[in-house]
Amino acid sequence: MRSVHNLFSHSCSRKKAFQITKSFLPILEWLPNYRMKEWLVNDIISGVSTGLVATLQGLAYALLVAVPVGYGLYSAFFPILTYFFLGTSRHISVGPFPVVSLMVGSVVMSMAPDDNFLIVGSNATGTNGTEILIDTDSRDAQRVLIASTLTFLVGILQVAFGVLQIGFIVRYLADPLVGGFTTAAAFQVLVSQLKIVLNVSTKNYNGVLSIIYTLIETFENIGTTNIADLIAGLLTIFVCMVVKEINDRFKHKIPIPIPIEVIVTIVATGISYAADLEKKYNAGIVKSIPRGFLPPEAPDVSMFSQMIAASFSIAIVAYAIAVSVGKVYATKYDYAINGNQEFIAFGISNIFSGAFSCFVATTALSRTAVQESTGGKTQVAGIISAGIVLIAIVALGKLLEPLQKSVLAAVVIANLKGMFMQVFDVPRLWKQNKVDAVSQLIFLFPLMFLCLFLLPFRKDSTVLSKKCVHSALGGIRSTARSAWAVMQGVTKECTSTVLPEYSLETLESAINLLA
Repeated sequence: MRSVHNLFSHSCSRKKAFQITKSFLPILEWLPNYRMKEWLVNDIISGVSTGLVATLQGLAYALLVAVPVGYGLYSAFFPILTYFFLGTSRHISVGPFPVVSLMVGSVVMSMAPDDNFLIVGSNATGTNGTEILIDTDSRDAQRVLIASTLTFLVGILQVAFGVLQIGFIVRYLADPLVGGFTTAAAFQVLVSQLKIVLNVSTKNYNGVLSIIYTLIETFENIGTTNIADLIAGLLTIFVCMVVKEINDRFKHKIPIPIPIEVIVTIVATGISYAADLEKKYNAGIVKSIPRGFLPPEAPDVSMFSQMIAASFSIAIVAYAIAVSVGKVYATKYDYAINGNQEFIAFGISNIFSGAFSCFVATTALSRTAVQESTGGKTQVAGIISAGIVLIAIVALGKLLEPLQKSVLAAVVIANLKGMFMQVFDVPRLWKQNKVDAVSQLIFLFPLMFLCLFLLPFRKDSTVLSKKCVHSALGGIRSTARSAWAVMQGVTKECTSTVLPEYSLETLESAINLLA
């Protein structure tokens, strides 16, 4: 009798241990049920298509982080390797995202500005005069170290959040909050890429109203615009947006979306190489993409104290974006996303990636849409897309060196369309759900102001700037409360509905965090 009881207990213990293992490694849940004949061809087609897009977006989003573009390829490759085993979403494409890349870039630029790497060199005339130069090699090495250290710290925080079971936080990040933040950040991304499209030199501004100062200096120096880069950038934006619109409108008739970013990049690289645009027209090109991989490097732990606040924000935003996108496809295909496991999956991915000189990973809406619309069924498509990026890292990097940076910047701008279009969601939401429409209005405009003007604020700004920031935050808080009271009354009168209080609390929490 005792032996039967022991056998039963042993069997239960093994079963429980296997369940715990499956919860930590979701691949053990779905891979044994993989339908090879039905899904494999779709996953291969999807993986190849997504990998081509991921390669180009990795290069482009590296510009937002202010690191050499080759490191964007690493960031499009390494995070997929761990998410394949640990993630619960079958459809999201893991890798860089413009808003998160911009947040990482703001930390990188504030900790390693050009002014820290000035050197004195002899001038080009051969006289005894000297000129101030930037030690770009040292600057880029330091920026890569900062970005990878920040990625490592973000990963630690995300794992901690997952272990502490606080994945529920995404429930309180309402869609209007995420939409308002990403729309506002899209404006910052646009301004940061504008000077690259024009190939105009500006200072790297930080602090209150930095985006305004950047715009002013860009237009002050617009006379120095490189025409070759401007034409290439504008043509890229126009062609990409037109073809993306065609993909959207005729998605039921087109079996595979046209990979326009890839086509434009190949054509632009060929033209740049054949016409020798760098020498003849002084066009800004990529120049150097490292082949192969760099050895893993430990993070600089001494930097943690300088970036802990930013890493907290980045960890939450990156997670919220990934889970929000993942939930859309999980609902469509009737499976569940585990919020806590997603924290752990992205956390371990970022820790692993941080050791290989990558920047923070989440998911990109456009890339995920490609992976799903081309027939991707599981993360097998994701691992195949990583294989395509691997080919680019090992063999194709040299071929992309003549590519103009303005083309990459234009690819970034073209992919912002979806975020800008969120502004026009309000009329549609008003017809569908007046509560959501009012919440969108309350969140969107204050958060646009915060992201455009106050998020670049740094600790080393002047005391006057700090007072201005806190006054502005106080004004936004008061305005939000007043607007909330008015909207409460209007909504209750028109729809007999009361707006949820947690939405106002979420906005106030965001304002208090900045304060």
